Amino acid sequence: MKIAIMGGTFNPIHYGHLLSAEEVREGLGYDKILFMPSARPPHKYADAIIPPKHRYQMVLLATAENPHFEVSRMELERAGPSYTIQTLKALQQLYGDTAELAWIIGADSLIEYNVWKDFDEVLASCLMIATTRPNYDLHRVPLAVRNRVTIFQITGVDISATEIRERIRKGLSIRYLVPGAVRAYIYRHGLYR
Repeated sequence: MKIAIMGGTFNPIHYGHLLSAEEVREGLGYDKILFMPSARPPHKYADAIIPPKHRYQMVLLATAENPHFEVSRMELERAGPSYTIQTLKALQQLYGDTAELAWIIGADSLIEYNVWKDFDEVLASCLMIATTRPNYDLHRVPLAVRNRVTIFQITGVDISATEIRERIRKGLSIRYLVPGAVRAYIYRHGLYR
């Protein structure tokens, strides 16, 4: 089985995440995309991230219609910071040696490779798939890093969770940036205000 993991804070999940996951699944022939909301990413400011229970629910709502998408609580249930290498080791144990694992990240996140715990071990444990972002110059990423990942061209959708949160704070619409069920959840729970 070929499984690609899409980790992240999903603060909130948006159409850019979903499109990226689906295009990787179809374009590279993965059986399943496993969405992995992180509880406490070590390189992000905790006060800017809403509680994990809300982010998990929004990911469930956003992925519900796609039978190839699954959501894991693995990192949410682990104590301490969410490290990719720990998650990969746990998934390798769970799925066994026959599963081919890949990790999907936005190409813009590659610039932060040096803050990842055991980055070399992560690259040795799975295929790293970096999806392109509009207006992001991949030459900002060191060649030594670019040569060790698969750069995957996706449809250019420039949506950011930061922009979505800012729009909510300003009272602007987020329609067509997030699925309707996610939008309703955000408003129902008064998130990002």
